Amino acid sequence: MAFVVTDNCIQCKYTDCVAVCPADAFHQGPNFLVINPDSCIDCDLCPVECPAEAIYQEDDVPEDQKDFIELNAELAKTWPVITEVIPAPADAEQWDGIPNKIENLIIDIE
Repeated sequence: MAFVVTDNCIQCKYTDCVAVCPADAFHQGPNFLVINPDSCIDCDLCPVECPAEAIYQEDDVPEDQKDFIELNAELAKTWPVITEVIPAPADAEQWDGIPNKIENLIIDIE
């Protein structure tokens, strides 16, 4: 079982979770992070560190966000691994808690 990054990470992209991941399972996109389900060791460290409360155990992903399970797996195939904390976007706090941010997701890496 793997952990899954969900909607509230979009535009917030806090990387506190990356610092505690012993499996280097996080991948970074322009405005979102994902977890590679093949790398995740289900250690339960990352959800506690996520200020946006955007990370769930796969079995606990809210019904309206189940699409993020597949999205994490797909984007992890092309996005680079991130292993170090980077500053959150300047407007991250403004985006925290806004629902349905999927329309703001930027998939292409430049």
